[in-house]
Amino acid sequence: MRLSHKNTTIDMLLFKKTAALQAYLQQIKTSHQQIGFVPTMGALHKGHLALLKTAIQDSDITICSIFVNPTQFNEPSDLEAYPRTPGKDIEQLEKVGCDILFMPTVEEVYPPETKTQVSINFQGLDEVMEGKFRPGHFQGVAQVVKRLLDLTKADKLFMGQKDYQQTCIIGHMLDTLALPTQLIVCPTLRETDGLALSSRNVRLSPNGRAIAPQLYQCLKTVKEHLATHPIEEAVQAGKEILAAHPIELEYLEVAHPKTLQAIQDREQQAVICLAAWIDGVRLIDNVLLD
Repeated sequence: MRLSHKNTTIDMLLFKKTAALQAYLQQIKTSHQQIGFVPTMGALHKGHLALLKTAIQDSDITICSIFVNPTQFNEPSDLEAYPRTPGKDIEQLEKVGCDILFMPTVEEVYPPETKTQVSINFQGLDEVMEGKFRPGHFQGVAQVVKRLLDLTKADKLFMGQKDYQQTCIIGHMLDTLALPTQLIVCPTLRETDGLALSSRNVRLSPNGRAIAPQLYQCLKTVKEHLATHPIEEAVQAGKEILAAHPIELEYLEVAHPKTLQAIQDREQQAVICLAAWIDGVRLIDNVLLD
C-alpha cells in the first residue's frame, strides 16, 4: 500500500504481508538495484534515522522494518513495556526518505510451518556480557535478523555500534552461513550530554534521565585510565563513577573487539561495554579503545 499524508502522496510503500513484499522486491532484484535494510523494533529516534540516511546514500532502495521481536525478550513484562509509536515512526520515515516500510505480524515472520531457528556455533560470542545476563537473547536476535534477511533479500544490512555485541553476533552469522549480505556498522549517536540514543530512554523519569549520562562518563573514565593503569584499576575507576548515583551496574567489561573475551593486556585493542539499570530501565553502551 502507498502511504499518503495530508492529501500528499508519499513515495514510501508500506507492506504488512511477506508475499506482497517479496513480489515487489522481485522486480527490484530483476533490475539489479542494491537493497539496503535497517531492522528496528520501532520507537524510532535520531540514531535509527542516521542509519537510514546512511542506507539511503549507500543503496538504491532502502527498507526499514518495524517488528517487536518476541523471541529476543527474556521477560514478558519487558516485551509488553517496549515502547510502540507506529504513527510517529511512519511520519519520521516519510521525512527521511525511506522507500519501503515492512511492518509484519508475528505470524508473518514466524509462520508455524516454517523452521526459523538459527543453529550455529557462535564461538562464545553469545555467552559473555549480554549473553550471560540474558540467556537465549542472541538466539532470538539471530533468528529474527536471518528471517528478515530471507524476506528482504537485502544486499546491505545497517546496524548501530551501540549494540556492539549484537553486531558481532550478526557478523559471525553472515560469515558462517555465507549469506550474501554486507554488514555495515554505523557509529553510536549520542545526546549532547553523552547519553547513547535508545528507544528505552523515553521510559526514564526526569531524575533518571538526568543521571543516565553517567554511563558514558563511566566508559570514558575507564578508557582514559587504561592509558596509564592496569585494567582492574581502570574498571574500578569506572565503577566508582556509577556508585555515586542510584545506578545498578550489571556488568562493566573490557573485551577484545572481535572475540569479546576479557583482555589481559591493556596494550591490546579493546571494546569497553556496560549494562546498567536506571529507574527499572536497562540501558547498554560501549566505546572502542583506539
